[in-house]
Amino acid sequence: MQGRADGSHVWFDPIGVLIKPGQIVRWTNFNPGNSHTTTAYHPANFGKPLRIPESAKSWDSDYLLPDESFSVTFTDQGVYDYYCVPHEQAGMVGRIIVGEPEAHGGWMEAVAASSGLPDEALKAFP
Repeated sequence: MQGRADGSHVWFDPIGVLIKPGQIVRWTNFNPGNSHTTTAYHPANFGKPLRIPESAKSWDSDYLLPDESFSVTFTDQGVYDYYCVPHEQAGMVGRIIVGEPEAHGGWMEAVAASSGLPDEALKAFP
């Protein structure tokens, strides 16, 4: 989690990552001037659209202050889209792909087809 000192731009770094099933992703807030969250796009989180595998467990880190961390172990293959609760409108989103991406007809197309997100968030996905 990063951000400019004046708060004019915030982002996840990296914005996208490819991992193997069973790997852990840790988010750390390196932005000294803001708190951030890592929150799955899932109906359990504020009624957001489902943008993680149906069989996967949702997550929400709650607000992370500077230098705080949060981790999730990803076991189910698929695409996991997530966002920062206070900065979704600013396009602070990320994507984790677990397993091998499929070329056509797979879970990538189902995720790409879903809507209901702010325009800035949709434009920011890798």
